[in-house]
Amino acid sequence: MGAMSQANATQQPLFESAEWTFDTIKHTYDAIEAVALDELGLNVYANQIEVITAEQMLDAYSSIGMPLMYRHWSFGKRFAREELLYRKGQQSLAYEMVINSDPCINYIMEENSMTMQALVLAHAAFGHNHFFKNNYMFRQWTRADAIIDFLNYAKNFISKCEQRYGLDEVEAILDRSHALMNQGVSRYVGQKIRDEKSIKQKEEARRIHEEESFNDLWRTVPQQDQNNNEDIKGKSDPKLGEALGLPEENLLLFLQNHSPKLKDWEHEILSIVRTIAQYFYPQRHTKLMNEGCATFVHYEIMNRLYESGSLTEGAMLEFFHMHSAVVTQPSFNSRRFSGINPYALGFAMMRDIQRICEEPEEEDEEWFPDIAGCGNSYDVLKMAWADYRDESFILQFLSPRVMRDFRMFSIEDQAEQPVMEVKAIHNNRGYRQIRKELARQYDVAYQDPDIQVIDADLSGNRRLILSHKVRDGILMDKTECDRTLQYLAQLWGYRVRLLEVDSQTGKTLKTHDALPMP
Repeated sequence: MGAMSQANATQQPLFESAEWTFDTIKHTYDAIEAVALDELGLNVYANQIEVITAEQMLDAYSSIGMPLMYRHWSFGKRFAREELLYRKGQQSLAYEMVINSDPCINYIMEENSMTMQALVLAHAAFGHNHFFKNNYMFRQWTRADAIIDFLNYAKNFISKCEQRYGLDEVEAILDRSHALMNQGVSRYVGQKIRDEKSIKQKEEARRIHEEESFNDLWRTVPQQDQNNNEDIKGKSDPKLGEALGLPEENLLLFLQNHSPKLKDWEHEILSIVRTIAQYFYPQRHTKLMNEGCATFVHYEIMNRLYESGSLTEGAMLEFFHMHSAVVTQPSFNSRRFSGINPYALGFAMMRDIQRICEEPEEEDEEWFPDIAGCGNSYDVLKMAWADYRDESFILQFLSPRVMRDFRMFSIEDQAEQPVMEVKAIHNNRGYRQIRKELARQYDVAYQDPDIQVIDADLSGNRRLILSHKVRDGILMDKTECDRTLQYLAQLWGYRVRLLEVDSQTGKTLKTHDALPMP
């Protein structure tokens, strides 16, 4: 690290001690904000900074990071586990936590040093904040201005249900709903969070719907031959399937609208859990980009503050130590290896885009002709942060240089074969194959099982039929499948059947059945 220039040396550092005060945090935040908005051109929500203790951070962990949350035994179980590991020194805590809301809520730990406070403010209050506000996934699927009001409504509603119907009844419906959260998402049409006005309108609309539509639907179902129950298709009136919106991938939505056994308050709890699942859906698609964006932003801001003389060399040494720990990528044969570190790959790709835009090589001209040498790296990065998710970002921007730096290669491991085969290495053909296969690992739609409601026998035994499109011959784990299917049967109220169907041939490979427990 070189010495500061004479001009920079005259600038008064924001802080020189590891200790912090609220005034120091305020002055540092203002300096970070000036760099983020004026120099980097970031577009963020207003920030709300909350200084919390380690125990409060553990509590935030347990309630999936939300500032308001209803009660459930699983949150307490998670709190007890995280606290035990933390007290034994087997697990550290996050230095910060940020909520996708407007204003954007940022939790920072009171145990942090002042340098760490500066780092996490740059990382969360401006890096994550910009990504939340601008990425199309979050704009399409979430409402940052309504989430806090919705969580407050959900907490109060479930609390009232506990008082009126009992803890056991409410806990049971939450258990069943939580088991289906990953299958409670509309992947193609964003279901945005309701505000207070729309919540009241929905309560009234539900009552009207059940009186005029739901009951009438069941009453007008044509009678059919009940000896034909084993057929998958053609058992129900096609018009009924259209009225039910089949096939339907959002299981919680289908149960919320059509379950014959759920009470009004149970329908609303399904709606609450489904809305929360939908709120977190974009984060599953953008983990790599979100962390890469935030890490790149904090790196740029902290370096610019140092160059202006606002940070001391001691603070920068502490920063580089913490930053290096965040972006470390253990090798595949290391005991610490648990996959690709999203901070490491995300940051490397952001820095690589910056390099390609400003100092391209001949290889970059071939792979990225649209951006190589354009000189507008921040504009390109902000475009990528807004218009891509992890899968498409990797397909578009993962360069051969990053693949070489991370020593990426592709292997094929077939269970019936005695050896593994290396399918792609560092050559032109291999780069494209590696990029394609790595992108698939970040494709949530490919990773999650494709399960849909395909039929409901409303005229006979009211059995619900679902299909699982099996990819690459990988069937569902029987124990987990049967347990989850039991939860589904409890919510439906009648027999449920799941057909595992080969996605290529349409052949039924396996069948699972579940009956509701008395």
